[in-house]
Amino acid sequence: MNVILLERMGSVGDLGDEVTVKAGFARNYLIPQGKAVRATRDNRAEFETRRAELQRAADDRLNQAKGRSAQLEDLTVTLVVKAGEEGKLYGSVGTQDIADAITATGAAVERAEIRMPDGVIRSTGEFAVDVQLHTDLTIPVTVAVVAE
Repeated sequence: MNVILLERMGSVGDLGDEVTVKAGFARNYLIPQGKAVRATRDNRAEFETRRAELQRAADDRLNQAKGRSAQLEDLTVTLVVKAGEEGKLYGSVGTQDIADAITATGAAVERAEIRMPDGVIRSTGEFAVDVQLHTDLTIPVTVAVVAE
């Protein structure tokens, strides 16, 4: 299915690109979320009239994300959890735990913005976690997991 993107999507395309995606992805995610419209002649004409407005909105979102990133620069978050003698956790530390800990420091972060390249944390130590505030802006945060 051909769609016109109304905002930048990381691996799909940029604002205004006409891309071919799977029909289910377009019908179930892109179109209902307002991230794309079907690529018809009328929608192409409407997009061209709204291009400046959409670009301005995208720039505003990026500037807002850059403002939020100042709070996350060189941030280290410490989580105290129950662990065994060998450093293995009784459970795991996931995205929600990290988002709550970062939010407690004063920087508002959503769970969906946390990127954990190695999956959940199951042992004590220091781990690098990325916070993706915008498609173009990812800030590294250090998470220190210590035993209770």
